[in-house]
Amino acid sequence: MIDGAFIFDCVVHRIDMSDANLAERSDTEPVIQSIVAGSRLMQAPDYHSLNYRRGFSVEEMYEMVFIDAPTDMAMVQVVPQFEWFKELYAPVRLQHEFAEAYPDRVLFCGGVDPLDTGLVTALEQIEYQVKELGACSMKFYNGHVPRGWRCDDEQIAYPMYEKCRDVGVNVIQFHKGLPFGTGNVEEMHPGDLQQAARDFPDMTFVMHHLAMPYVDEAINIASRFPNIYLALSANFQFLLTSPRAVVTWVGQCLQAVGSDRLLWGSEAALSGGPLPYLEAFMAMEMPEDLREGYGYPEITRRDREKILGLNFARLMGVDVAAKQRELGLVAAPLRQKT
Repeated sequence: MIDGAFIFDCVVHRIDMSDANLAERSDTEPVIQSIVAGSRLMQAPDYHSLNYRRGFSVEEMYEMVFIDAPTDMAMVQVVPQFEWFKELYAPVRLQHEFAEAYPDRVLFCGGVDPLDTGLVTALEQIEYQVKELGACSMKFYNGHVPRGWRCDDEQIAYPMYEKCRDVGVNVIQFHKGLPFGTGNVEEMHPGDLQQAARDFPDMTFVMHHLAMPYVDEAINIASRFPNIYLALSANFQFLLTSPRAVVTWVGQCLQAVGSDRLLWGSEAALSGGPLPYLEAFMAMEMPEDLREGYGYPEITRRDREKILGLNFARLMGVDVAAKQRELGLVAAPLRQKT
């Protein structure tokens, strides 16, 4: 906890960009460099020397997320990107190991890509990851290459959603915006979530990153579909470098969507540890000119509590009071600025 607020990080990744995991392709190295360069834009200065050209151990992830930061719970998520890696970027095996090592604090979010394995195998993997590995959510990366699939494709996407529902998973998540490498940014547009949200009203769709650069579109879509949540993962991280942009995004979200469907995600290890971003968000206030000029609301204490943990706990069926008692949680005070 930080200043009494329960922290439930909706997305961390145990990544592996070691040489042993890189595919032998001519375009692999430029993609790796673009990922590292992108991480630098999000990072706190203390993390600029962090070496990403390796795999992160279970112990390193735990220290980064739970020891060096006041995180109470986190969800570790698979990144099923296959072109440039032998065992994906954030492989199933590594994410499951982290969740298995700390089951009281870490939930496992699986992931599949039907273009890599074929749809039949992807469906089998969803069932395996849920029933055998304990996945309680699934993450999809549908547009990271020009030949990606659409989220409203009734032949490819819908069978995967139906499989998720059949095995008891009703929270599915989507990487939108932020294309990797030389992928086309248009493939990352969030518009294809609209029909899917209409056709699966009993499921919750979590859209990550505010679909940057399609922020306005992402917020507009979430404002009209009550089963779409917005994860501000890789958004809050810009508080240290572009605070005006972040407070504007948050103001738009609060005004159009409300605080009940906004989620905190640290993107650790890619952005380093969560602590400086959490502290920056706790200190963030809505500037007067944005309140008067755009009608953006104040950021209340309750807004912060919902965004940082209560909303995701509700989605994941976590009883926060019971979890606090189980873990013996004590609130970490805010650090004094020097």
